[in-house]
Amino acid sequence: MPAALIQHPFMSPSALNASNTQAMVHAMLTFELALADVQEALGAVPEGASQRMREHLEAHVFDTQAIAAGIAKGGNAAIPFVKQGRAALPDALKPYWHQGATSQDVVDSALMLLLKPRLKAIDTLLRRCRTAANTLMQAHAATPMVGRTLMQQALPITFGVKVAHWALGLEQGRRRLSPLAENGLPVQFGGAVGVHSGWDSLGLDFMDALAAKLELAPAVLPWHTDRQPIHALSTALDGVAGAAEKLALDVALLTQTEIGEVAEPAEEGMGESSSMPHKRNPVRCALIRGAARQIHGHTTVLLNTAAQPLERGLGEWHAEWAPLIDSTLLLEGALEQTAVVLEGLEVHPEAMQRNLAATGGGIMAEPVSRLLAPVLGQDTAKRISAEAAETARQSGRHYATVLAEHSEVKGHLSLAELERASDPASYLGSSEAQVKRAADWLMSV
Repeated sequence: MPAALIQHPFMSPSALNASNTQAMVHAMLTFELALADVQEALGAVPEGASQRMREHLEAHVFDTQAIAAGIAKGGNAAIPFVKQGRAALPDALKPYWHQGATSQDVVDSALMLLLKPRLKAIDTLLRRCRTAANTLMQAHAATPMVGRTLMQQALPITFGVKVAHWALGLEQGRRRLSPLAENGLPVQFGGAVGVHSGWDSLGLDFMDALAAKLELAPAVLPWHTDRQPIHALSTALDGVAGAAEKLALDVALLTQTEIGEVAEPAEEGMGESSSMPHKRNPVRCALIRGAARQIHGHTTVLLNTAAQPLERGLGEWHAEWAPLIDSTLLLEGALEQTAVVLEGLEVHPEAMQRNLAATGGGIMAEPVSRLLAPVLGQDTAKRISAEAAETARQSGRHYATVLAEHSEVKGHLSLAELERASDPASYLGSSEAQVKRAADWLMSV
């Protein structure tokens, strides 16, 4: 697969480098050496044996191509890896290598070790997004713009409250994911059928000590076919992806030429077209949305692996590995783009004002109807406000002027009263208060 051309551009380059084949082998080795350490500390390995194993294996060059080829026979990377590790040890140490473990212990724990720094990086990016969004939303707490429902102009809101919703979505996702990053990725150690066969209760001591050694969460029990940790992680990643995608979709829609209310941060060559020199495409939004759509697909796969048979999954477990890693790398890439967008978003209040005036003021038909209702009755007020809005749109005249000239309105309300009622800035509801409330919540943790 030409991954560098069609997959990697949606991911974080630094995350890719930290999650490659060598990193997976290193994570599996970290698990095995930590297991030997804790078993020695608990008297199951001769004194000094774990250090000698470390000396032999930390400098050993594992044949990753042979490991990859061996997966086709064993079904996972741990089996050929363990064979290579054992072959590299002297005979006296071989009995203590991979002692009491099974291949799923190695793979699951290695994946947790790979993902833990990635989740910390994602948390850092989300905090960066929170800071940028907070600055942006407070700067535009009172900037009026069109609120749109079903893709049509509805009523005025402020740009600040729109950004507040983006920020809340991302921060809610962060608070859901953060506990998993801090202490929710569990160690896996259960042995062949998850009951530490041959070790009796000492197996649980190994498991707890291994968690502490690897700085992973202690599991209540081995979770070979209890995939709740994977389910929780995948849905949390997907929740953040959905929040980032919402932001990117809104920004992309607002950058349309005819709307032009915002623009992605300018950068040489960014957003250029292969054939149309005038274009400035919202490429960052496209990358965010492309990554998010892939994450949603991966989440579907992971949700469908939640129920696994008996004491070891048959295909379900195997199907988790790539979607889990890819989702994490895709989300980190999407959030790198999201942070840049929030930090450098170009906001055009003059375009927002222009679009508010696109209907000649007809966007204010609802408050005008409320003003007319006590004088003319609710049904008549609604009819007149709608008629005047359509007349203003077709004639290009201001809504208040059309209303003032309406035969049923003359003599009841002045032009000044109608102009005040049709001013979008006078009908922003709780927008500014919502921005303040959102800011207080965002910075509460």
